[in-house]
Amino acid sequence: MTTSQMTPTAVRRSIESLRALEDKVLWLSVWMIHYANHIRPARDGLKVGGHQASCSSITTLMAALYFDVLRPWDRVAVKPHASPVFHAIQYLLGQQTRDKLERFRGFGGAQAYPSRTKDGDDVDFSTGSVGLGVAMTSFAALVQDYVRLRGFADDGMLRGRMIALAGDAEFDEGNIFEALLESWKHKVTNLWWIIDYNRQSLDAIVEDRFHLRLGTIFRDLEWRVVTLKYGKLLERAFEHRGGDSLRRWIDECPNPSYSALAYRGGAAWRQQLLDDLGDTSGIRELIDDHDDDELQRLMTNLGGHDLESVLEAFHGINDDRPTCFIAYTIKGYRLPFAGHKDNHAGLMTPEQMQTFKRAMRIPDGAEWDRFAGLDVPADELSAFLDAVPFNQPQQRRHRTPRLSVPDTFQLQIAERMSTQAGFGRLLAHIARQHASLADRIVTTSPDVTVSTNLGAWVNRRGVFANSERTDVFHEGRALSAQDWTMSQDGQHVELGIAENNLFIFLAALGLSASLFGARLLPIGTLYDPFICRGLDALNYACYQDARFIVAGTPAGISLAPEGGAHQSVITPLIGLGQPGLISFEPAYVDDLAEILRWSLAHIQAEDGEAVYLRLSTRPISQPNRARSVEARAEVINGAYWMIPPEPEASLAIVCCGPVVVEAIEAHQQISEDIPGIGLLIVTSPARLQRDWMGQQFGRREHGVRGPAHIECLLEPLARSAGLVTVLDGHPAALSWLGAVRGQRVFPLGVSGFGQSGDVPDLYSAYRIDTDAIVDAAARLCVAHPV
Repeated sequence: MTTSQMTPTAVRRSIESLRALEDKVLWLSVWMIHYANHIRPARDGLKVGGHQASCSSITTLMAALYFDVLRPWDRVAVKPHASPVFHAIQYLLGQQTRDKLERFRGFGGAQAYPSRTKDGDDVDFSTGSVGLGVAMTSFAALVQDYVRLRGFADDGMLRGRMIALAGDAEFDEGNIFEALLESWKHKVTNLWWIIDYNRQSLDAIVEDRFHLRLGTIFRDLEWRVVTLKYGKLLERAFEHRGGDSLRRWIDECPNPSYSALAYRGGAAWRQQLLDDLGDTSGIRELIDDHDDDELQRLMTNLGGHDLESVLEAFHGINDDRPTCFIAYTIKGYRLPFAGHKDNHAGLMTPEQMQTFKRAMRIPDGAEWDRFAGLDVPADELSAFLDAVPFNQPQQRRHRTPRLSVPDTFQLQIAERMSTQAGFGRLLAHIARQHASLADRIVTTSPDVTVSTNLGAWVNRRGVFANSERTDVFHEGRALSAQDWTMSQDGQHVELGIAENNLFIFLAALGLSASLFGARLLPIGTLYDPFICRGLDALNYACYQDARFIVAGTPAGISLAPEGGAHQSVITPLIGLGQPGLISFEPAYVDDLAEILRWSLAHIQAEDGEAVYLRLSTRPISQPNRARSVEARAEVINGAYWMIPPEPEASLAIVCCGPVVVEAIEAHQQISEDIPGIGLLIVTSPARLQRDWMGQQFGRREHGVRGPAHIECLLEPLARSAGLVTVLDGHPAALSWLGAVRGQRVFPLGVSGFGQSGDVPDLYSAYRIDTDAIVDAAARLCVAHPV
């Protein structure tokens, strides 16, 4: 039962318990940081850090949420710098251990920023890179609507509020406004954004006009805006003679001045108010009624620090309209550096902590006690916590059955085809032939749906929207073959041109099984070079262990006429290095078919990951081949011999992606002079490298002797053999292969910006054509004659 459902007496007792727990959360969060920096032994001389000031500004808001307002099915993205507050709350609720708190920011301890994968106290959304967690809640709300309207959610599952707790400075991040506009387009519901409006960033004071503009933006996008500016003490003061003048003075006081006065304390407030308002009727009497401590408490009694005001605001919302709460607070509230512009990374000194400890009435040795120093009896607080709505038994991380994936996709492949076209044809094939699997696929793209070959899938499966919208061009048999009819049955979600939104939405879709008990198979497409534009959000998605497939296409300078702005170079290195993501770049469509089939199973596996497919628009001749189970496994493991080398061969060509055409031609030319050389097709540099590195670690740490897949593949070559590696991307993606057996490598690839041209001209200019491969082979042979 929340305070909004209680009798007046029960409400009073509940408020007393909430205030006591609010104090305890403030103490524990501040003490946790102090302990990590001043008491826990330091071995490396580094400052541990933490954000005591940022914690104190949001304590009331979080205490009200977690101890009274939230229900188990609500989901929260916590302000990154409020991680200690979150852990303290979870500790009081019995979901966190003292040991983890003592190791805050230490190995195995509570994380510096809330983490779904590394914290054990039920983090809904990882936060850290500011702004991304805020955007994540809007896309999680969209996913919740999707699974509900598609009928995938359990009938007994209630709709939760997706809630972001954000610092005001997070709204300097553009990705928040990209997500805000997208949520408006999709009419997202059940979304709360709560802004800790302390008017301080890391280095400076926030612009005075900011709150006015912020509220306007939200209202223009049809959000409800609730401003919590004054607490109950100030509201009562405004009712006295001179109160209107005091309110007007506060409203007009510049943010830097207000913060400085909050830091200087009661005497400074008194002097400033008397200087500015001393001649106003009633002001002197109002000020004289307060000693310095009381005046400091009055003038810092902003809405975000007043528990009753916060509860009234939260409980005043009883519909699903998106709501923004702008809660005025003081950064460093109740701490010795409250309001100081340099307090973001500030830490209380041991002397200051002792003073604060006495003020909080914490006995020595009881610093970690759940109820030490509080007025409310421990048994009453314990009973209160047991009854907290959010703390009731409820499965918050769902386990959902895996979906069955066919052993093969029997796709009709044209004689000439690009992997991008093959990808589109594969999805259309799944839509036609594998209905139960296709039903759980949801595709999305940032306004490049048709140009990334999702058109056939969309025509069969439709575009998702909350309400029906017909495509007048298609319905009227006008000039479009593309059916863009929208309905609740659609399975494609069209996004605007914002790659951050794509990856955050894929993250939300990829967590649907855990968050909402509905397993989805998300597939996103975008232009490959623009992965870099959304890289922070991609990393964020992978850090949460979200599962999805993303196809980056078209890739490389093979997109020849488009020029350098649309030609990706470094994306193979992203695929090689990004944790939580495994990448593939198939040369052939039958390779792609096997990779996509495996990927749909892999993103569901306990030890799975997200998958990145780097695809090309270059049509090439497709082989007609029947493949054994072992041959198909090699595709997934990362490489296979298209032309096996003879034993002790002195040379091999290693290629990845559409440059296989040039590699085959070069192999034919070189074989006339050096018979027996091999041609290795790499489908995944990342799979090869991870396997090899894992085997190296296993041998070193555990005595495991099994060879890695790439070691088996290269074993027939002579130890002195040379490798010519080539791909339409950065050469470092393959050049590491020389380290596997200590062989010489001549790496070919693209390491500069592209330009317009046709494929022959560009391949020649960037030295990845047939002549370049032959020349590289000759150089290896000259350096080490056969």
